[in-house]
Amino acid sequence: MGNMEKKGRIIKSISGFYDVLDNDSHELIRTRARGNFRKRGIKPVVGDFVEYDASGDLGYILEILPRTNSLVRPPIANVDQAIVVTSSVEPNFSSNLLDKILVNIEHNGIDPLIYLTKTDLLDDDKYQELKKIFDGYNRAGYVVFTDRDPYNQEQIDRLESHFADKVTVFTGQSGAGKSTLLNHINPELGLATAAISQTLNRGKHTTRQVSLFEIADGLVADTPGFSSLELISIEKEELPTLYPEFVEYSGECQFRGCNHVNEPGCMVKEKVADGTIMQSRYDNYLYFLNEINSYKKRY
Repeated sequence: MGNMEKKGRIIKSISGFYDVLDNDSHELIRTRARGNFRKRGIKPVVGDFVEYDASGDLGYILEILPRTNSLVRPPIANVDQAIVVTSSVEPNFSSNLLDKILVNIEHNGIDPLIYLTKTDLLDDDKYQELKKIFDGYNRAGYVVFTDRDPYNQEQIDRLESHFADKVTVFTGQSGAGKSTLLNHINPELGLATAAISQTLNRGKHTTRQVSLFEIADGLVADTPGFSSLELISIEKEELPTLYPEFVEYSGECQFRGCNHVNEPGCMVKEKVADGTIMQSRYDNYLYFLNEINSYKKRY
């Protein structure tokens, strides 16, 4: 039996069947989950690494390997990075919303990259102003995409150069241009997304299928995710660790476990004061801390 056991990754699930991409042969094998999974309260999801047996006509998933992370919307495991699609206008850019999305993504152990859309709708002054803000995000440690022509081929190629050997999801508020961006990467992706957003009934929890497409030596999810943006699951001690530029300087704070609020000898606050860390990022941090504290009182 041992020699029949193989490893792979689920890249699609259709009503009880799971398509597994084999690690070695790179073939696609259709499988079912073993009956005892349900008893154990385990459900395989797209993105899962699995051990499976392919000796029969239909493969069987024997074991789901430990996950590094998993998302509920869309249901997907072992995500490496998220492209945060951020609109410059209609809806207008909001640093508070962007920072909230970034914090949530960091909390899930996922690398965020920021992609600015609708820059072609801005006049030059407004564009330069936004570009300056995003240069700040770049200095804070994020990869940013801010070209004047948002979907030019060179920028799309640069985005795709980050896909290799990773699982990538897309996120951002509705109307930010996720489908359009997915369309420029691969028309199949964009079509899937557009159809989903049209049939998505607000309020009803439609089970949204998610599939991973092989693109540029990586796997890309066709379903935008992260619709919920509550900070409930984040503890206030964790919040400062979700800001890469705070982490960079917190070792030089006078106190270990400095919250960067009222403590003396805080290097993070010094870096905000001298402009190294963006004031808006710090203001949003204080705002989120406050939000987390008010949750704690309510529950």
